[in-house]
Amino acid sequence: MSGLQGLGQENIWFDKSRYDEAERHFYEGRNGIPQTPQAKTTLQGSKRHARTQKQRERKTSQNASKSEDQSELVSRLKSLELDNKNLHKVVDNLRAVLSKLESRMAVLEKSQAPASKTVTVTKAAPVQKPKVEEHNGADDDDDIDLFGSDEEDEDAERIKAERVKEYTQRKSKKPALIAKSSILLDVKPWDDETKMSKLEECVRSIQMDGLLWGASKLVPVGYGIKKLQINCVVEDDKVGTDILEEEITKFEDYVQSVDIAAFNKI
Repeated sequence: MSGLQGLGQENIWFDKSRYDEAERHFYEGRNGIPQTPQAKTTLQGSKRHARTQKQRERKTSQNASKSEDQSELVSRLKSLELDNKNLHKVVDNLRAVLSKLESRMAVLEKSQAPASKTVTVTKAAPVQKPKVEEHNGADDDDDIDLFGSDEEDEDAERIKAERVKEYTQRKSKKPALIAKSSILLDVKPWDDETKMSKLEECVRSIQMDGLLWGASKLVPVGYGIKKLQINCVVEDDKVGTDILEEEITKFEDYVQSVDIAAFNKI
C-alpha cells in the first residue's frame, strides 16, 4: 500500500504524446484544417484515459486514507491494551498491600486481646489483728523481765567483735595500689663534642627506691648536636620529677639542661 500511495501522490504525465497529438488536432481545427477520423479517435481516447487516470487517483487516495485510518485504529487499540495491562497490575498490587495490612491488623488484635484479659486486680489481704490473751495479774508479773538478759547482750557484742576482726584481716591481706608514672626526659649536652655514651652512663647511674630506667635514644637537635631521650618509670610517692632533675643536673660537665617531654600515669 505504501508504494501505491507514493505513486498516487506523484504528478507524472504518462500519456504526454497523446495530449500533444490532441493539442495539434485542436489547433488544426481552429485554423480550418479538416480533421481525420483518426484524430477524433485519439482525442476521445485521450479524454477517456484522463478520466480513468483521475478515477484511479481518487481510488488510491481513498485507499490511502482508509489505510491511515486503519493504522490509527490499530495503534489506539494497542495503547488501550497496554493501559489495561498496567491498570490490572496496579489493582493486583493494591490487593496484595490490603491483604498484608489485614493480616497485620489481625495479628495486632490477637496480641492485644490476651494482654487485656490477663490484667488482674490484686486485693489487699486483710490485716490480722494480734490476739490479746487475757491472763491473771499474778501470772503477768512472773513472765515480764524488766531488766532484760545480760547474756544476749554479751553474745551480740562478741559476734560484732569477731566480724570486725575478720573484716580488718581481709582488708590487710589485700595489696595496696601503688601509683606509678611513666616519664620521658630530654637531656641536652653542652655541645657536639660531649660524649653522649658517657652522659647516658651518668644518667643511668642514678639509683633510687621506686625508680626504673627504660629505653633511650639519641635525637638530633641541630648543628651536629644530639640530645638523649630516655624513659623511666617512677612511684609517685617515692620519686618526683624535681628530684630527678636535680640528680641529673649534678653532672655539670655533660648535662646542660633537663626537660620533661612526656608524663603519663600508669
